[in-house]
Amino acid sequence: MAVIYVARSAALTKWASDVGQGKHTYKLGVLDDDAAVKAAVEAGWGGETDWKLLHAQEVADLTEEDALAKLGRREKTIDPVYYPRLKGAAGIFRIGLTNVQNSLLVAKAMTADEPLVEVKVKPKDIAEYMIRNAVP
Repeated sequence: MAVIYVARSAALTKWASDVGQGKHTYKLGVLDDDAAVKAAVEAGWGGETDWKLLHAQEVADLTEEDALAKLGRREKTIDPVYYPRLKGAAGIFRIGLTNVQNSLLVAKAMTADEPLVEVKVKPKDIAEYMIRNAVP
């Protein structure tokens, strides 16, 4: 089974914010197993080595190209060709916080157990949102 994962780098987030991409940048990818995911996160992307794994999930019959294409329909990907700092790292997304908040609010409204109040989004929520929208 393949493993889909979301990782985040504080240094890359600071750089993305400086160049106008916003502070919500995350890396989505698909690898063969948990060991490959841990090794990739430790190696890092875009010249940064401070990447942290936020969320990983096992999925059946999913390729990285399919996951990136599906999430790319909803969220904006940062082009690694346009930004040489990324050094060819595909799958880095600029996430719209409003989309995540709306998704969480709709999920909360469907349960009807909790009152509808403003949702505070955490990085783990963003990671789960990305995986939910990348898996067919």
